[in-house]
Amino acid sequence: MNTRFPFVDWFRNSSPYINAHRGRTFVILIEGEAIEEGRGEQLIQDLALLHTLGVRLVVVFGIRPQVQQALHAANITPRWHTGRWVADEAIMGCVERVAAEQRLWLEARLSLGLPNTPLHGVELTVVSGNLVMAKPLGVREGVDFDRSGEVRRVRATAVQGLLDRGSLVLLPPLGFSSTGEVFDLDAAEVAQHAAMALSADKLILLGEAAGLYDDSGAMQRQLTPAEVEPLLQQVEVGNEQARHIAAACAAARSGVARTHLLSWRDHDALLGELFTRDGVGTMITQHRYEQLRPAELADIGGLLELLEPLEQRAMLVARSRERLEHAIDDYLVIERDGMIIGCAALHRFDTADMGELACLAVHDDYRGGDRGALLLAGIERRARRLGLASLFVLTTHTAHWFVEHGFAAASIESLPPLRRDTYNHARKSKILVKTL
Repeated sequence: MNTRFPFVDWFRNSSPYINAHRGRTFVILIEGEAIEEGRGEQLIQDLALLHTLGVRLVVVFGIRPQVQQALHAANITPRWHTGRWVADEAIMGCVERVAAEQRLWLEARLSLGLPNTPLHGVELTVVSGNLVMAKPLGVREGVDFDRSGEVRRVRATAVQGLLDRGSLVLLPPLGFSSTGEVFDLDAAEVAQHAAMALSADKLILLGEAAGLYDDSGAMQRQLTPAEVEPLLQQVEVGNEQARHIAAACAAARSGVARTHLLSWRDHDALLGELFTRDGVGTMITQHRYEQLRPAELADIGGLLELLEPLEQRAMLVARSRERLEHAIDDYLVIERDGMIIGCAALHRFDTADMGELACLAVHDDYRGGDRGALLLAGIERRARRLGLASLFVLTTHTAHWFVEHGFAAASIESLPPLRRDTYNHARKSKILVKTL
């Protein structure tokens, strides 16, 4: 149903996510380049919106470009090794000053409301402090990193207490030791450890790149750590993409449900990723949120919604709720974030060693991604396990697709007797068979 106000449809579609995100903990990294390029104001508006929707926010900010400018102004050339600078006393002085300036700027923008925006008057209590404990990197490959450090632990109980009181927690890329020292940290590492310590629902890394792409240039919407980690061998050690990939994979392997790689250059990236089904960047998760699985009775409503448009176009024979319930064990479905976007069924015949591939369907919005082939492969595996020698399909619209996937035209005599007797001659469906 169309509407005069497009945002109304968007709001209806996003409402399940608004509800799902309420009370959840998100750790969000904003790299220093985003602030440097003037994207801070828009991101602060988005953070304020998330806060009003009940999301518990921990925000980590980077300062690399600002520190590099300060070093250049002070005529200081840092020594680099394996993607990190050696933070001696001179460099650390710039790091501490810039971190304080950036923290104060963010606190000021988040604390005073958002004038001239729809979120004017929203009050955010922002808290920072000695919430990240650190230790020195020490000597690596003969290089003494001085006050460059790594995260020892995040004070999760303290951070949780602040979140419980409705505060937004702000973490700079600095860590503190039990001996009173301050260490320069990698912001992505801080975000990773914060997400892990808090058992966060999401880790969101806002960097230069919009996500990860395959060799053909197509955006990879969802990957597992095992699929992503080989990319670390192809990128420069210490660059932003390497740091973000490493942080996302480590967090996903340690129980953070979903990690997201987004670009701060895209003004819609943060909200688009969180409040649409397909998102806009790359999500890394230990467990895929799109999966092929056996159907359950709870899927009946989703199956009916998927099949109805195809039945109206006479591409599929209409199936009642009762019929689907009776044969639910015959079905496989593809579920994407709670929505049934594909299905297929394997019907058996007691007196034949061939099965019927039926009701192969993919939602219009998700075609072109080999999901039909995935369903077919799943049905074929099930048929082989059941000892069937072949599959047949009856189709009026998609015969060419089945031929491309190994089926061949056959006559009605090739069908099992029971199916032959119930063949609808008025539909004139083409009969195709594939030997397994």
